[in-house]
Amino acid sequence: MTYRREKISQTVLVAARLLVGMGGDLDCAVVLRFLPALLLLLSCIFGLSLETELSFVTCGSVVKLLNVKHNVRLHSHDVRYGSGSGQQSVTGVTSVEDSNSYWSVRGTSDTFCHRGTPVKCGQTIRLTHVNTGRNLHSHYFTSPLSSNQEVSAFGEEGEGDHLDEWTVQCGGSVWKREEAVRFRHKATEALLSVTGEQYGRPIHGQREVHGMLSPSPHSLWKAMEGIFMKPSENLAGSQDDGHQHTEF
Repeated sequence: MTYRREKISQTVLVAARLLVGMGGDLDCAVVLRFLPALLLLLSCIFGLSLETELSFVTCGSVVKLLNVKHNVRLHSHDVRYGSGSGQQSVTGVTSVEDSNSYWSVRGTSDTFCHRGTPVKCGQTIRLTHVNTGRNLHSHYFTSPLSSNQEVSAFGEEGEGDHLDEWTVQCGGSVWKREEAVRFRHKATEALLSVTGEQYGRPIHGQREVHGMLSPSPHSLWKAMEGIFMKPSENLAGSQDDGHQHTEF
């Protein structure tokens, strides 16, 4: 399934130029700085939801994820690990505004995640880093600071492999925004976690993100800032109109 990051980014680009009067090309990092101002316009024109309108997370949404124990947001950037897999590093940051903390909620390579559909508890998803197009990923490499299981970002333009799949663990029927949830790596069963270890240069102060087998307060996450896709009223009918119109 092809990753269509341009569906959101092109929409945001148009709105950004209207609001801030900027011409020419804008990269994703610049555009995401204007998200607070863009949300109202986007919700009215393109069927996106303001942060306060939906009580649950939907497929196709772009969100920041907060580790509730350590108060850091899941983050990535074009900085590779110096050990282990050598893949793109994934960290936790205290900054609220950092545009490198946005992740797109998507289906797996063999399971559609129709845009606007609430994510169910127990559903397997991919989380794709918006700015680099790589998926949240894990494997049996050792993490550099805590010697737990390494978590990285992997793939190109949203397409990686089966090690990009995570199962949402929550208490009800759907992933509620007010609820702290866990993400269990499907292939290795490790839980996405933070235990507080901090990196030095070149990413000084950022926290290590890794996988741990046992559930604990270190593995609880909440959906925070972002753009949430509204459920479609005619979703069932739209599924016959071609997958390219209904999924992320």
